Amino acid sequence: MSSPMPNRRLVLRLLGVVVGMFAFGFALVPIYDVMCQAFGINGKISGSAFEGAQVENNERQVRVQFLATNNVDMPWKFKPMADDIVVHPGATNQMVFVASNPTDKPMTAQAIPSVAPSKAAAYFHKTECFCFTQQILQPGEQIEMPVRFIVDKDLPADVHHLTLAYTLFDVTARIPPVAQVSHK
Repeated sequence: MSSPMPNRRLVLRLLGVVVGMFAFGFALVPIYDVMCQAFGINGKISGSAFEGAQVENNERQVRVQFLATNNVDMPWKFKPMADDIVVHPGATNQMVFVASNPTDKPMTAQAIPSVAPSKAAAYFHKTECFCFTQQILQPGEQIEMPVRFIVDKDLPADVHHLTLAYTLFDVTARIPPVAQVSHK
């Protein structure tokens, strides 16, 4: 008959692996955010306080498409008010996204943006965005979330179409229940 000591060590090691995997799962969103900003991958854009210049007789037009997706475990309804708009580089623009919480419990979400093509990400400046903060919605609550942006006048001439995509993540478990207060 084998000793219970090796089995106990194995169980403790496996339990440690499970706890480590669980902690790593919660750290994925902030790690992704830091890595994208550090290496400039996935069209990650910063929330700079870029100010657009006055548009003077700018004939150039750029189509900006908007996409909204939910991470696998996010039950919210999330979409832009329009699929795309045509903008003039240098002008301030706005798009509103709508989110609603169809569940019976308060939830907190974080939107992670990306811009495609990636070479255009440096020329896309958000001046106001719901992705700068976490969004807390009560059961059945719906909100409109604006993003104000400027496509830089120095956008390469061969770029005529940009896509601003958001993925919405459920971060409720990372927020203490006391801190979950509605927007109302």
